[in-house]
Amino acid sequence: MPGERASADVVVIGAGVIGASIALELARAGRRVVVLDRAAGPGQGSTSASSAIVRFNFSTTAGVALAWEAQSAWLDWAGHLGHAVGDLAVFRRSGLVMLDVEAAPRTSWLPLFDEIGVPYEEWDSATLAERVPGIDVGRYWPPKRLDTEEFWQDAKHSLGGVYTPDAGYVSDPGLAAVNLAAAASARGAEFRFRSTVIAVETADGRVTAVRLSDGTRIAGAVVVNAAGPWSGAVNRLAGVGAGFTVGVRPMRQEVAHVPVHEGYGGPVVADMDLGTYFRGETGGNLLVGGTEPECDPLPWLDDPDTAGLHPTAAVFEAQVTRAARRWPALAVPNRARGVVGVYDVADDWTPIYDRTELAGFYVAIGTSGNQFKNAPVVGQLMAELITRVEGGADHDTVPVRFRAPRTGLEIDLGAFSRKRKRNTANTGTVLG
Repeated sequence: MPGERASADVVVIGAGVIGASIALELARAGRRVVVLDRAAGPGQGSTSASSAIVRFNFSTTAGVALAWEAQSAWLDWAGHLGHAVGDLAVFRRSGLVMLDVEAAPRTSWLPLFDEIGVPYEEWDSATLAERVPGIDVGRYWPPKRLDTEEFWQDAKHSLGGVYTPDAGYVSDPGLAAVNLAAAASARGAEFRFRSTVIAVETADGRVTAVRLSDGTRIAGAVVVNAAGPWSGAVNRLAGVGAGFTVGVRPMRQEVAHVPVHEGYGGPVVADMDLGTYFRGETGGNLLVGGTEPECDPLPWLDDPDTAGLHPTAAVFEAQVTRAARRWPALAVPNRARGVVGVYDVADDWTPIYDRTELAGFYVAIGTSGNQFKNAPVVGQLMAELITRVEGGADHDTVPVRFRAPRTGLEIDLGAFSRKRKRNTANTGTVLG
């Protein structure tokens, strides 16, 4: 009711796949949780526009470990949720091949696979051609604009890649968030939609409440910012961020959906060499996205609400033509078809899962279009972090170490600190 006063143990701002996962784990821990979101339902923002690819190619041990643990949760999605919630999102284990690229040579990240225990196969160009029929194995680096002669030149060299058979994608990312929210609700979490936070109240250096645009005040000694592309604005409401070494800002992104006459049944292809990636979809069609190559302008936004939500012909043509260069059986339609979302991008494309200088105010932000896959585990690690810090742990000095329940891996949460040294080893793209 407008103008009401309510209270909770924890207020979570954002009901995307990350916020819903955090709510589930906090509710499981016995906390009274209220989740607030501007949209009409869970997962209707960035989550619904996600490519939902589950892969393990990250540039840090913690990043690989997090993704490997998350894959185990997706494999047992019903078990992870712990409640019957109706139709379930489905993890499709298609495999993924990361094509060789000078910017991220396999020698820089395969040792992390060995350390964590991620199975993989190293493919030369002949094996790539055999395992992905019809693929062009030419090396075109660096990516180029379509309106340059260089883009259309023949390749002088070939490339291979690294195949991870356990990778794949989630069939319906929005449904995954709905599943998590339903499981959280079954545990007692309350979701309030069409609710816009306009103020974060504090007293004596600690968060005390949030206020909504309709006048509602919800008291809570713990608040979690999982607001996606609006996370920077929420941080400003709370007056936090001055000590962050890594910032976040919103970026508009498009993903193309392309009909394929004879279908595509191959693995996900991550192709930084041409600046694209693609995967199959239900019905044999293709989903195509971009990897933010240097030749393309980055569509930063001052305000995520200004993002046009219709795909544009120029971006569609660039992404699909690059994908067609790699898989020549793909025709480039004349009409743009796809979805538009907004990423919450961290300066180093690595998320921030942390406390802040305001006691009780936590952040799960900077997901950069590459953290959907990790959402099941992010809820768990954030619940652990909150429990430990609220219990007196000094996470800034001695980072919390999270024991992954399915793989048994120990993950140093300092890798996701707001005060970390920027990760310069990453790809600088959605691929992280």
